[in-house]
Amino acid sequence: MAEPILEAREIVKSFGRVQALRGASLTVYPQEVVALVGDNGAGKSTLVKTVVGVHPPDSGEIVFNGKPVVIHNPHEARELGIETVFQDLALAAEIDPSANMFLGREVMHGGLLGKLGFLDKREMRRRSEEEFHRLGVRIQDTSAPVANMSGGQRQGIAIARAVTWASKVVFMDEPTAALGVVQTRNVLQLISRVREQGLSVVLISHNMPEVFEVADRIEVLRLGTRVASLRPREVSMEDVVAAMTGATTFHEDGGR
Repeated sequence: MAEPILEAREIVKSFGRVQALRGASLTVYPQEVVALVGDNGAGKSTLVKTVVGVHPPDSGEIVFNGKPVVIHNPHEARELGIETVFQDLALAAEIDPSANMFLGREVMHGGLLGKLGFLDKREMRRRSEEEFHRLGVRIQDTSAPVANMSGGQRQGIAIARAVTWASKVVFMDEPTAALGVVQTRNVLQLISRVREQGLSVVLISHNMPEVFEVADRIEVLRLGTRVASLRPREVSMEDVVAAMTGATTFHEDGGR
């Protein structure tokens, strides 16, 4: 197996008296979808936010491309090629999809117009539409504000933005939680396309059918600690749920 592209090792994180992570670990290999699962309060979102620089860890180590790194904020994570789609999507509702795609990375006109601060909206829209088409994201009107779009379209825009700028890893926190059947199907297909294009995806979810459909590996958190690393083709959904609840103990390599 290839060397991991990203590892979190023995991460500890407390908020006051609440210890959210108690030596949690996560391993991500190149060009795979790894699902991070666990019951409510297991520490999934906290681990992701700690890895991408939202929360500083109290202790532990993050290793990227085989070298220890310290990620102070999400901007530093993005510089490493790591993008995150949080549950709130972080989209600006009153502007259009292309403006959201380039939010914080705006393209300026060349020459004097650029120096005067004029945005090249036509170029941003062209490049956004290319990315939407490449990823299969269906946006009927790319000039309409995001506020007028469906939950599935918004999720597609957020994922497309992350994929456009990521070069290594994309974290997706419950990307289908508020979507209908058709919209969920589109997002799952999009996750598969992202992997096919060479990126790794960390999917945070507790929807077992979706996890078994798209994940290459499943890492299980329980009470702030990784308790198992499993392959969907080798275990059942009941096995994963048993690991989540502590009914069955697995070694971290997947053995019982």
